[in-house]
Amino acid sequence: MTRSSWTNRIIGSKDHSSIQINIAHLDESGVITRGYTTFALSGEVREKGESDSVLDLLWNKARTEVGQ
Repeated sequence: MTRSSWTNRIIGSKDHSSIQINIAHLDESGVITRGYTTFALSGEVREKGESDSVLDLLWNKARTEVGQ
């Protein structure tokens, strides 16, 4: 089971408009390392047109934890 990173609701198997995205981590010189952060967005968030702003907010919160 996957949960939406924004709403924390379960993303059902019939939600064919949901997405999962991996954002690669970079080192000091801008080269991709082996690490990445995964976000899942439900179709409901995408249908409302909020996915860009939601992804931006989630990454800004997560990148301080990752040290990016």
